[in-house]
Amino acid sequence: MTGTVLLVLFVAECLTLLDLGNLLTLHFFLGFLLLGPVSLKICSTLWRFTRYYTGSAPYVRKGPPGPVQRITGPFVILTTVAVLGTGVILAFQNQGPGGWQWQQLHREAFLVWVAVMVIHLASYVPKLPRLLTSRPGERAQAVLAASLTRWLLLAGSLVAGLVLALLSYHLSGNWGGSGSLLP
Repeated sequence: MTGTVLLVLFVAECLTLLDLGNLLTLHFFLGFLLLGPVSLKICSTLWRFTRYYTGSAPYVRKGPPGPVQRITGPFVILTTVAVLGTGVILAFQNQGPGGWQWQQLHREAFLVWVAVMVIHLASYVPKLPRLLTSRPGERAQAVLAASLTRWLLLAGSLVAGLVLALLSYHLSGNWGGSGSLLP
């Protein structure tokens, strides 16, 4: 569930790059909104990793992630933290566009992140036929049957990200951000 939410938000964030001059405020907003669900995904991934390698029976029964996920997983986390971290630093930098070093690091981290994410997402392609051929109600039922705790954690991460996005909304003004979300 969290991965799906992240995929949608990251696609939206990447689409702002097509017209960053006019969508800078939205870019800032989505970047801060992503902090909540990304934190949840990193924590849940590290939790599963820890539980599996410490021998917890339910996690061992489910088995390890695929080889590509095991290899790309740490890079997904590191590059995501790099992209979002440099973005946050840029947002709080009062100098606006003068912080070219951070801009360059943000761009470079993004390019590496895209490469890692393409490989990571491509590793899920073999699972698509099973997902697409299952009866429509089965997949929906499986998602809706997720525990209340999972739903609350996802909702909480989105609320936390939304609060951060709203509190930091004004920071895009340091960069001459137009394309405001608010009239």
